[in-house]
Amino acid sequence: MAACIGEYRGRFGVGPICRVLAGSLGCGFVTPRGCRMFKARPVSRMRARHEALARDILGIRADFFMAVYGYGKTHAQLIARGRDPKEVGPGQVPSVMRGLGVRGVRRGKTPVTTEPAKGAGGGPDLVDRKFGAEAPNRSHVADITYVRMADGSFGYTAFVADVFARRIVGRACATGMGTQELPLQALEQAISWAANHGGTEGLVHHSDHGIQCIGLVYATRVREFGMLPSTGTVGDPYDNAMAESADGAYKTELVWRRKPFADPKDLELATFRWVSWRGLEATAPVPGLQDTGSGGNRVSYEPSGTSRLTVRAER
Repeated sequence: MAACIGEYRGRFGVGPICRVLAGSLGCGFVTPRGCRMFKARPVSRMRARHEALARDILGIRADFFMAVYGYGKTHAQLIARGRDPKEVGPGQVPSVMRGLGVRGVRRGKTPVTTEPAKGAGGGPDLVDRKFGAEAPNRSHVADITYVRMADGSFGYTAFVADVFARRIVGRACATGMGTQELPLQALEQAISWAANHGGTEGLVHHSDHGIQCIGLVYATRVREFGMLPSTGTVGDPYDNAMAESADGAYKTELVWRRKPFADPKDLELATFRWVSWRGLEATAPVPGLQDTGSGGNRVSYEPSGTSRLTVRAER
């Protein structure tokens, strides 16, 4: 009502507008004096809290990666930034976000192209869709996904994730997947991470039935470090659901939210940044990876001869 009066007061005057509103809306006593008092009154405590909460939410969403957060993660981030849980309830955040017209990103369905290996190949399914572990380095999952480049071609990214930590411990990018070099690079990083945090003996390395992950070179490397190769059935993504979920998060939180990658280096650097941020977002604490106050563990970018990115835990 006050907005209506403010919009038309220069054309009709406040008094005539108040008389029309009082008669048409049946809202009783509407006067110019009441309008002036309404505009001069201080902002209510509830509205002030609402506006402050909206500013904090917009501040969170100013971060490229945090802009993917939905109601739950936004509320958790507000608490992590010092907001009192008693003042910011989980029901307030959805209301404010809807008022701002923002929401978390949602995953969509996209075609997945995995070239299955011919013949039996691979190892038995040691995971059996039970994606849980009692400690780090008990089980890893691996997969390869594709990314469209700016020139219309495809790039490929391989991931290896620790089941307990819910953390990506190996990743690599390439412009083709015709050889086993791509998954081997991710595997080497995962082996290095595992060797520094408990060892690889008896670790279950699970993947789908793709030819790159059950090839002779890859399987030999897995067994060489005492790991147990495990593969799901052909054509069933649920047998490698955790790795597929990491692929979906990668595309939802990074790939689909930015312009196509210009070249392989652009893809590698963006993937490195996303994996580093994901490491900080890991929900389960990993012994040996917490910040001890003396520098903790740092993720470093080291260009090598093949322009690979390497993740290293520094003590």
